[in-house]
Amino acid sequence: MRVQSLSKSPGCSWIEVEKNVHVFTGGDIMSHPEHALILKMVEKLDGVIIEAGYSPDGSFVLHDVEEEEKVHSLRYHSEKLAVAFGILKVPKGMPIRIMKNLRVCGDCHAAIKLIARVTEREIVLRDANRFHHFKDGSCSCGDYW
Repeated sequence: MRVQSLSKSPGCSWIEVEKNVHVFTGGDIMSHPEHALILKMVEKLDGVIIEAGYSPDGSFVLHDVEEEEKVHSLRYHSEKLAVAFGILKVPKGMPIRIMKNLRVCGDCHAAIKLIARVTEREIVLRDANRFHHFKDGSCSCGDYW
């Protein structure tokens, strides 16, 4: 890619709340005006889903880094940031609808299933391949993502 001067678009997710589109890029939480609230929610969700049996899967991080850095990277994937923002801003009883420009990774898929269960929220994620409808700890794709 470097030789041909090609570049790929970074993974990003977006959510519309009150007619405003909020875009999240993996790892770039500080650019959002409500980053402090989102970070607190991400940390809270992380703790709750770990209690529910979630274990971060570092095999979905494609960088050659230590396992601790992989876990840190997974925590701030764009779809997890968008889900955290949706939980904060979308009224309970309304589905959280997120769009993603790439395919959702397996770790985020597993995490969002648990988030939907522990928060009792319905989360709809449209990735590059299909719609994922998360509810009560399962996904409409039958884990064929």
